[in-house]
Amino acid sequence: MKRTLTALAVTVAAVAAGATWYIHDKRPLRDGELALAHLQAPVSVRYDERGVPHIQAQSEADMYRALGFVHAQDRLFQMEMLRRLARGELAEVLGARLVDTDRLFRTLGLREHADRYAATLDRDSPAMRAMLAYLDGINQYQDSRPAPLEFDLLGIEKRPFTLEDTISVTGYMAYSFAAALRTEPVLTYIRDQLGDDYLKVFDLGWHPDGVIRTPSDTPALAAGDWQDLGALAQLSHQALDKAGLPQFEGSNAWVVAGSHTRSGKPLLAGDPHIRYAAPAVWYEAHLSAPGFELYGHHQALTPYASLGHNRQFAWSLTMFQNDDLDLIAEKVNPDNPGQVWYQGDWVNLESREETIRVKDGEPVKLTLRRSPHGPIINDALGNSAGKTPIAMWWAFLETENPILDAFYQLNRADTLDKARSAASKIHSPGLNVIWGNAAGDIAWWASAKLPRRPAGVNPSLILDGAAGEADKPGFLPFSANPHEENPERGFIVSANYQPLSPTGTAIPGYYNLPDRGQRLNDLLSQPGVKWDLQNSQALQLENGTDYPKRLLQPLVEDLRAAVADDDERALLDRLLAWDGQHTVDSVSATLFNQLTYQLADAAMRDDLGDAFFDNLLGTRAIDAALPRLAMEPSSPWWDDRNTPARESRADTVKKAWQDSLAHLRGSLGNDPAKWTWGSVHTLTHGHSLGQQKPLDRLFNVGPFAAPGGHEIPNNLSHRVGPSPWLVVHGPSTRRLIDLATPEHSLGINPLGQSGVPFDTHYADQAEAYIRGQYLPQHYSEEDVKANTRGVLNLLPARGDG
Repeated sequence: MKRTLTALAVTVAAVAAGATWYIHDKRPLRDGELALAHLQAPVSVRYDERGVPHIQAQSEADMYRALGFVHAQDRLFQMEMLRRLARGELAEVLGARLVDTDRLFRTLGLREHADRYAATLDRDSPAMRAMLAYLDGINQYQDSRPAPLEFDLLGIEKRPFTLEDTISVTGYMAYSFAAALRTEPVLTYIRDQLGDDYLKVFDLGWHPDGVIRTPSDTPALAAGDWQDLGALAQLSHQALDKAGLPQFEGSNAWVVAGSHTRSGKPLLAGDPHIRYAAPAVWYEAHLSAPGFELYGHHQALTPYASLGHNRQFAWSLTMFQNDDLDLIAEKVNPDNPGQVWYQGDWVNLESREETIRVKDGEPVKLTLRRSPHGPIINDALGNSAGKTPIAMWWAFLETENPILDAFYQLNRADTLDKARSAASKIHSPGLNVIWGNAAGDIAWWASAKLPRRPAGVNPSLILDGAAGEADKPGFLPFSANPHEENPERGFIVSANYQPLSPTGTAIPGYYNLPDRGQRLNDLLSQPGVKWDLQNSQALQLENGTDYPKRLLQPLVEDLRAAVADDDERALLDRLLAWDGQHTVDSVSATLFNQLTYQLADAAMRDDLGDAFFDNLLGTRAIDAALPRLAMEPSSPWWDDRNTPARESRADTVKKAWQDSLAHLRGSLGNDPAKWTWGSVHTLTHGHSLGQQKPLDRLFNVGPFAAPGGHEIPNNLSHRVGPSPWLVVHGPSTRRLIDLATPEHSLGINPLGQSGVPFDTHYADQAEAYIRGQYLPQHYSEEDVKANTRGVLNLLPARGDG
């Protein structure tokens, strides 16, 4: 027995030692020396206590090559999965369950566009030289170091990363902004199948005076076509939900002039709202070369910072939310199904063949078509597609869009003119650039190539391709885009709401509610307040919203009539007196969010059916619709078409109240004191492999009780639905930069710098993030030196330099 136990102990120890060695071998190198080909001089990479690299190089090319190397050693698997998602190659490593996602992204045409676009780029331009050096650094890391753990588990073979991959990933990011494919089908269904009286609550019009302080006919769609559109919207939701990869959702940003700050210099704040994932989206890096220095936040496969600051200037981004994607119902030639009617004639559909490789399965062959308006998007459904081709016009595919050059220039934009010029080159996706400099300028530009559309066309609905509704006579000049430069009020807020048009021209879009922006605007407008890094933190962490009052106030009498006893009456009184603060100990936050869902469910599910109702809950349209619906007691939505009686608003509100209490009692118990927001509103950072048990325990991080909520400044947001609520997206970083002392800027990563499981920096910021803490972004030589934890010296390979 003793010999057996000894042998077992030795075996266990050997396995443990082997596993420890294996895992250690996968970790990033943050100390020592490595040779790197094509360097002209040594490069120093100093890692601070959070694992942020501070890169000092003697040339720009060496700087970007080193960035590529260190970015890859922390995030190679993220890079691999993003390019596979964008180019429709996930099924090759994840199997048949990803074929539908691959088919969707092939249909979007991202890989085809990237391959064509890359061929047009000038490899000798400064931006492309930087890009190619960065990609070379990634590929050198991949060729010289052990593959990530995930590569081994999935059997991924290494292959070079290319410019085409970067452009494809840029297209994926742009697609994650585009709400039309997930919104237009359900809105068109409401108009055509339910009627205009049902459409009124969605507030599809442009508001000429801003939000802070007639539909056209389309070809008749058959039942199969409506089924297609519902399936397309659902597939779009699922592709983004299940990828375990970042997706842009919204954002907050503001910049305050020196006249309103304690330091007398502009102060910039930004927290882009992005889907949570492991690893997190941003890779922080402090870059330095002669004539250039920047502390930036980088996306995978892109060397230019999307967010950044130095001693001269700082900027952040939010989503513009302009509608740059139209869905178009094409008219098919009854004598030739390969033709559609376009500008007075029958024209041939283009087609191409592509093949999806499937792990442990047969390849899937695709026939993808294109009309003069764009890709036929319902080809994503394969052979099950209906009769009517639905084309997709998308600015990302149809404009010059020198977005890589735009961000290369934005990384160097220390003057108002330079920043404006860089912003003008962003055609798609639409982005708000919020910028300030140490000279005292503050500015905002809504950056996008805005198409002119025929008069009377509402692109929130599916357009008629045969009637010219989808034609684009041209584009507005950049000067007509919404913008502000050094406004008299002394601050600028951007929070995804509809902006004011400087020309009065309507700019259609899927804008968020104004509530978030209004709350920030009100707080920044407080007289006598001087803003600094300390009180700005409270602004970013603001958990309150006036949305509950807007939704509940018209329903107060109906709610009071719905309560069954004194206990319910006390609960309702507490809800009506609630200040809208979504703190983790709030019971009213739980009750309100459950009631919000039940109101939508009781009023709309019967009219839309399960599929379209589920799609609606995943759009921004539901947020605007519910308060408007609450104010209209005669709306047809209140009637339940599944019953012979005609229900009133009071009847439906009573049902929603009763269903809310029944659900919460059934899931959380009969004691409302236990219905706290933090117990049902949680954040888990999900890894691509963490979708399956038991891998979730190895790769996912969480759950954490989460404050904030849907369309709140601290926008840890969940999908509208029944409790419990999983936080889907929120601040992907919180940054605060006072341009009087930019070397003392603050930030936080929701998870950690590293994407390597079991690494020290995989999740070392997760606890601080959920508690609302901020950490220093080291910039000065003194601070970098004092906080260096390791130095990786990259040396020219023998024969280089």
